[in-house]
Amino acid sequence: MTVLAGRTALVTGATGYLGRSMCHALAKAGAHVIVNARKAAPCDALVAELEERNLSAEAAVFDVTNADSVARFIDRRRAETPLHILVNNAASGRGGTMETVTDRDFADAYEIAVIAAQRLIRGFLPALRAARIQDSDAAIVNIASMYGLVSPDLSNYDSAQGSNPPFYGAAKAGLIQLTRYTACEFAPEGIRCNAIAPGPFPKSEVQRDLPEMVTRLVARVPMRRIGQAAEIGGPVVFLASPVASYVTGAVLPVDGGWTAW
Repeated sequence: MTVLAGRTALVTGATGYLGRSMCHALAKAGAHVIVNARKAAPCDALVAELEERNLSAEAAVFDVTNADSVARFIDRRRAETPLHILVNNAASGRGGTMETVTDRDFADAYEIAVIAAQRLIRGFLPALRAARIQDSDAAIVNIASMYGLVSPDLSNYDSAQGSNPPFYGAAKAGLIQLTRYTACEFAPEGIRCNAIAPGPFPKSEVQRDLPEMVTRLVARVPMRRIGQAAEIGGPVVFLASPVASYVTGAVLPVDGGWTAW
């Protein structure tokens, strides 16, 4: 499948569990993938991994929460070099509950999920417009969460510190609203903006170290299994591609039916 042939995609938080899968899927679909993370070593390793498979990629080492760092990258790239696809995937945080988290946790989550996303959308707007003019399509895909739509069931987790925290869902809900706003503002220009709301995709180490918690998650999913990292790639490619040319402002749950209960 080369539905993205000749297109350029930037993926933030690209070296994480789901980010890696997104990069592989976009590159396999024909895109040149700009791999972003804060540290050079994991970026370079992922680029090498993609290139070993004869896929096209380059590293982009910058911190999405640092306005100067973002601006420097955009300046080096030249503002009007077409960028067809922007995937806002960067995330961070820790576990916790309302009783245990801090004000700083909320501020940090909002900074990376919402402020950084709007910073990148605004900064790359000339590049997205150039892509739209050149190839008749440009797409933003924001990676939200099912917990931006529903609350976590704390009984699924082994401890307060290990549970999905309130600041995470609150920030992802903000990202969903930013998606809708952005979609409506730029729809007349043909720049699309959609969100994906992943469900339970526990990392490999969580699956290994916390099997009982994973079992509880599985029991909550209508499909009776957790998501596998490779399953996030298809939805990202779909929303990023011209196949979804009339889709904007949508929030696509990829959760095995969790939010359909």
